[in-house]
Amino acid sequence: MATVSTKSVLNDSKQVDRAVALIQLGARLQVLESETSLSYERLLRLYKEVAGKSPSKGQLPFSTEWFLTWQPNIHASLFLNTYHYLNKAAALDDIDAIMKAYKLYCEQIAACGVEALLTITRAWRLVRFADNNMLAMTKCSKCGGHFVTEPYENARYFECGLCNPPARAGKGATAGGILLH
Repeated sequence: MATVSTKSVLNDSKQVDRAVALIQLGARLQVLESETSLSYERLLRLYKEVAGKSPSKGQLPFSTEWFLTWQPNIHASLFLNTYHYLNKAAALDDIDAIMKAYKLYCEQIAACGVEALLTITRAWRLVRFADNNMLAMTKCSKCGGHFVTEPYENARYFECGLCNPPARAGKGATAGGILLH
């Protein structure tokens, strides 16, 4: 009988730790609800305690289109490649792989001196889209890198946004481009 309650306490502690880590990464409450077994009320109290404010309200982003636009696609592709690598290389729960991949993505982006476009909530949603075959990874026919695409993209002719950027890509700092001096 004592073993059952010990497991329950340990599982509860693991769930709280996971929720805290997600909150610290900026996850929305809907992600916490989906990825932990904690009650809504408990998550709400935990969110306020950890973040020092109430969670954001509103729907989570649902469109796949955001991930297919030029700059977000590069960020999403970096994240998803990292996530897929971690899934193959380490025995992690799905959400733990997402959190680790997101931390690595943020480190890489910071090292490049660029602002991260992907939030943990969008990263979580991206993985869900890929798992449900709403988005896929396609190999660029020029550089060989794998990029987030629509699932029916023809890999034979696909060129990524780095090899074939849009005409106005990176033309100014306000548009998120890199200014060369």
